[in-house]
Amino acid sequence: MILAIGGVSNAGKSTLATEIQDVLPEKKISIICQDDFIADEKFFPMINGRPDWEHPESIDHEKFMHSITWHHKQDNLVIAEGLLVFHHPETLRMFDKGIFIEIERHTFLQRKNNDFRWGPQPDWYLRHIWESYMKHGQAENCSFPLLRIRGDQPFDMTAIRQFILYGTVD
Repeated sequence: MILAIGGVSNAGKSTLATEIQDVLPEKKISIICQDDFIADEKFFPMINGRPDWEHPESIDHEKFMHSITWHHKQDNLVIAEGLLVFHHPETLRMFDKGIFIEIERHTFLQRKNNDFRWGPQPDWYLRHIWESYMKHGQAENCSFPLLRIRGDQPFDMTAIRQFILYGTVD
């Protein structure tokens, strides 16, 4: 099975993917982070003189899909996660199920202001991340079962496990 996990930056996608590994120890699971498939910077858009990491053209979708396919041959469950995971039509067709993590804008801003992995980010860029998420990161046109969850509350791992295994939530 191939499971997509999407949501804005700092919504909890990577955390959820790791927690899924913990509640499904009987499965061989790969986690593929879309952030690891950044396209060559010279080919994607700039915003205010800096690379626009939040634009769909910033992802090498072909390499991302190739990695998903390769891991799918090896593992019981492939988790593909990223802000733009639901954007690319060809990638979207690969997924069996999806989970979309929603948080409010103020929660995103609070979390992002405390995230120093790439150094401090200017306010205009934080607004841009949110706007890009609203434009390119939504879970629309999904032909597979999709579970929407809150990222500002503890994950209900029993319900998520049930969704992954059986496609339903009580």
